Amino acid sequence: MSNPRVTSDTAAPLLCRGLSRSFSDVGTTLEVLCGVDLEVTKGECLAIIGESGAGKTTLLQLLGGLDTPTSGEVWIHGKNLAQLDETERGLVRNRSLGFVYQFHHLLPEFTALENVAMPLLLRRMSLSEVRDKAAGLLGRVGLSARLDHKPGELSGGERQRVAVARALVTDPAVVLADEPTGNLDHKSGDAVLELMFELNKELGVSLVLVTHSAEIAGQMDRVLVLGSGVLTDVTNEYHS
Repeated sequence: MSNPRVTSDTAAPLLCRGLSRSFSDVGTTLEVLCGVDLEVTKGECLAIIGESGAGKTTLLQLLGGLDTPTSGEVWIHGKNLAQLDETERGLVRNRSLGFVYQFHHLLPEFTALENVAMPLLLRRMSLSEVRDKAAGLLGRVGLSARLDHKPGELSGGERQRVAVARALVTDPAVVLADEPTGNLDHKSGDAVLELMFELNKELGVSLVLVTHSAEIAGQMDRVLVLGSGVLTDVTNEYHS
């Protein structure tokens, strides 16, 4: 790939070029993504919509370095993931990306504070620094009184707020969110989404959000639909 932008200090936080992913089973090949190009700019909120099975989650996994494309490249802050080994990819993910899923994926045996602190334990920070940073972010998401509560002692909305705090505790450039409100009631979902927008504005983090909700998509800066393996910009349809 010869694009001077992706090797400079001003590189987009996240981009991909010619991204394809296929799966083979019993002699049949399923083409899920077919040459996807995407550039996520600093601080933008981007929605990816599409029918179930269109490949939205697959795309997020590739963008996050959790899966390997059949062809094409993913760049995170000017680094080509294909040129990194698994350890290096893990370090890039830890430094630059945060992840929020439909199901919070918190570890049930650990407290809210411990769950949020875990990504920081991969860094050479003192335990006091880790605790202070995790506690501070939990305070920002309104959970100062829940630091020592385990996931089973929290409501669904509270658990998802812990997941949001965990995604942001490493000061990522981009948060990849896969239906982050899909498992919540309307009120809790609205609260979590509002929180993510507030933190986007305050921290300048880019947000890439997969959603089935036209209402949520309409609140984003840009809306892309994934269909037949390619992305199409449909922002005007949601902002008209």
